[in-house]
Amino acid sequence: MLLGIMGAMPEEMDKIIAAINNKEIVERGSRVYYRGDLYGQEVVAVFSRWGKVAAATTATNLILDFNVDRIVFTGVAGGISPLLNVGDIVIGQRLYQHDMDARPLMRRFEIPLTGKTSFEIPQQNVDTMSQAVHNFLKNNKEFRKILAEQDITNPKMLIGDIASGDLFISSANMKQALIKNLPSVLCAEMEGAAVAQVCDDYGVPLIVVRVISDSADEEAHISAIGFVNQHAGDYSLSILKEYITIIQNL
Repeated sequence: MLLGIMGAMPEEMDKIIAAINNKEIVERGSRVYYRGDLYGQEVVAVFSRWGKVAAATTATNLILDFNVDRIVFTGVAGGISPLLNVGDIVIGQRLYQHDMDARPLMRRFEIPLTGKTSFEIPQQNVDTMSQAVHNFLKNNKEFRKILAEQDITNPKMLIGDIASGDLFISSANMKQALIKNLPSVLCAEMEGAAVAQVCDDYGVPLIVVRVISDSADEEAHISAIGFVNQHAGDYSLSILKEYITIIQNL
């Protein structure tokens, strides 16, 4: 089984790529793909760049050129739900493109010619990643100690809806508009639902796991950059390590 691993920022992917053994480097479509062994699992890892189109083209390359069997998208997101704090983890159940609006031709958020307003991740995939995140939160005591020094004392996991769009949610007004239109959404980012559409087209399993870097408000750009630089890579690599351990024993 060949696992595709994507992240939209280099800081989210650098530690994953550094941990891959026997790397084969392939450059294609302005992306650099790293194929090799990660904790005994054959993987292809890639920094996709920000945004829906960049993520979609990268996912398509993973599927068509590398024939990956599944994709994990990892990285940070802005917290929309009041239940979330910086450092919490969200596993996507349904993914919406919150900037898709072709009314009056079709319903708001409906993806043209699909009849779908969201893409749902199969429960089995969600459960597997949920166990991985649970193990990470339980077992990674050294990293938890580092987080606690920065007042991230009790990170938790939520499973639910994620909104993706080519907008950085960075004000209370933007956040409230998203809550009004998609009240079930837990967090917002810029890639997951586009990758979900590609994976749906090709029948490739996907899981999206996001760490909350900011509160999607006026301070979002400051909080997000600081969190990404300090912690995003450790979160991504540690969660993937637990995930690989589980899928190798299925």
